[in-house]
Amino acid sequence: MKKTVLIIEDEKPIVDILAFHLQRSGYETLAAMDGESGLKLALEKKPDLILLDVMLPKMDGFTVCKAIRRENAAVPILMLTAREEENDKVMGLDLGADDYITKPFAVKELLARVGANIRRVSVAQEAAAAEADVLEAGRLRVHTGRMEVSVDGSPVDLSQREYDLLLFLMRSAGAVASREDLMHKVWNYDYMGDLRVVDVAIRRLREKIEPNPAEPVYILTKRGAGYLFSGGANA
Repeated sequence: MKKTVLIIEDEKPIVDILAFHLQRSGYETLAAMDGESGLKLALEKKPDLILLDVMLPKMDGFTVCKAIRRENAAVPILMLTAREEENDKVMGLDLGADDYITKPFAVKELLARVGANIRRVSVAQEAAAAEADVLEAGRLRVHTGRMEVSVDGSPVDLSQREYDLLLFLMRSAGAVASREDLMHKVWNYDYMGDLRVVDVAIRRLREKIEPNPAEPVYILTKRGAGYLFSGGANA
């Protein structure tokens, strides 16, 4: 079955170019020209990936992203932005976007990111169906078969990317993973992306699982080297 990509973009020439190349690469496409209709399509049609512009009529991309994430933690969201301001990019990641691509973009790079994100979700879902491990550290518990995370018995709502990141770190407990390693192993990018994406994802994950995100006990930083998962003995 073909995977479906939803394009939420108000510039028709960009929509047409994206749809053409995505369809030629084997994807089905849906398109919306404003935030409100894009949100409606996202919730009703449940696409496999969403390309979301920041500047949209009726409802901006940040608001759309936040609303989608409340209902669907798994769908990859790649934000399209013509802006260069770092704050806008970080805001999108903070609201649950998986990555961003700055206009003008190379179609080859965009297609590579689309493919990597769709494969990542498919692999994670297939793995969850095939295994039923329970990973525990301190007060943290992950049931891989059900893709459920809890702290002190209370469920924790993670996005698919955050779950993949946590699972990778837990399974590599004690080993330092550089941001480049995480970009390759968790984001499935064969080329260098913006490493700030990793830092924002780590920060969001800490805010959800750490007793005190400012003094983490599970996901530790090794300055100049990367991140590692500890047993949470002080949790």
